[in-house]
Amino acid sequence: MTHARGERAALCDLLDRLGPDEPTLCAGWTTADLAAHLAIRERRPDAMPGIALKPLAGYTASVQNRLKTRLPYPELVGLVREPGGVYGLLPALDEAVNTLELFVHHEDVRRAQPDWEPRALPDDLERLIWKRVSSGARLTLRKSPVGVVLHRLGGGVALGGPKGGSRVEVTGRAGELLMFCFGRQAHARVELTGEPDAVSALREATLGV
Repeated sequence: MTHARGERAALCDLLDRLGPDEPTLCAGWTTADLAAHLAIRERRPDAMPGIALKPLAGYTASVQNRLKTRLPYPELVGLVREPGGVYGLLPALDEAVNTLELFVHHEDVRRAQPDWEPRALPDDLERLIWKRVSSGARLTLRKSPVGVVLHRLGGGVALGGPKGGSRVEVTGRAGELLMFCFGRQAHARVELTGEPDAVSALREATLGV
């Protein structure tokens, strides 16, 4: 099983277990909202642009809400459980595009529940996540108000944010650095080192793609 399929299955098992009305780390979204988002992301190409482009976000939101309302929750989760569209036809593309997306959203559900703890990840998934985090640091940290040095426990350094001025060092496992760089700073188990004002600014910044 690929990592994308493993994260997909684990996420869907968790969604089924929790039901449609539990919170997630996606602001304002319940578990049903997140399931609908993932379903249209793969199965409604007409609604996909609004996920990234604000002028089209209203249409995407309306499609997402209609899907959530129209389908019983178990059927909605069922749509997420099997890769849709081109990802269902090309497992390699599913692995390349969706591993991090599904990992982050799996953690969005896990970490919104009480008493969560970080998972112990397989070494190859840890390496894959770090490879993507390090190569994408300039993009995910482009809105950072301060320079950022990512330190992966186990080896690896990546830079992001402004090249001049204050700098904050962020240290953690690859999965935790991923959550941090994707805007989940408050729910990432990392250590931040730097001037207090710079650390505070980074914690509250809008990060991610």
